Amino acid sequence: MDKEEFLKRLDEDEEFSPGWQAIDDVFDSLYPRQKPAHFGTNMVNRAIFGGDEYLDGYSFYTSNKGYKHLVTYGMTVLYGDEEAFGGEWNGWGYEMTMKLKEDDVQDCMWAVSLLSNFARYTYKTNNFFQPNQYVISKNILAQLGVESDIIAFLLVEDTEAHATESVYGKTEFIQLVGITEKEFEAVQKDLDNMKRIIQKMKEDGNVDLVTDMKRTKSYL
Repeated sequence: MDKEEFLKRLDEDEEFSPGWQAIDDVFDSLYPRQKPAHFGTNMVNRAIFGGDEYLDGYSFYTSNKGYKHLVTYGMTVLYGDEEAFGGEWNGWGYEMTMKLKEDDVQDCMWAVSLLSNFARYTYKTNNFFQPNQYVISKNILAQLGVESDIIAFLLVEDTEAHATESVYGKTEFIQLVGITEKEFEAVQKDLDNMKRIIQKMKEDGNVDLVTDMKRTKSYL
């Protein structure tokens, strides 16, 4: 789509949301004909209106492999925005994802609050996420009332949702993978342990790096 066609769509269609559509296209290809459980954030709480919510919504897809696949909307430019047209990266360049070993979406809602916190951190500090990093979340999880041996997350490229392009640039999908305190301490001492943990998870059958908050087993 060239700039002229973009501006024409922007003028004619008030619901034109190429960034949002780019995310939907990736997940629709992974989960054809599935209607996700979508949760929009409260408009009055969004940062654009003076609130502290920096994400516009979240969708949960149900994998036939037995987990919920969560994706955010809001780390990238979602709606019609002439200034964003033609960029190399769309917004921060990524949306966050998680794969959760749960049957019920309601049991995953803590993850929505967690990702909201991470989005707020990025927007307020300009410190963004990249694959091959880690983030500690012990205090946040405690505040959310989550009791688990999982206290931090590794950041990897989503094993299924691959990077996509829109008129605003590239969007990657960064997946958060839960790790235990023992694993986190090992990663702090040696970043190469991130690769070892991921490899051992996959060798153990968790090829999609699903986070099981009930996991007590350590891979190191």
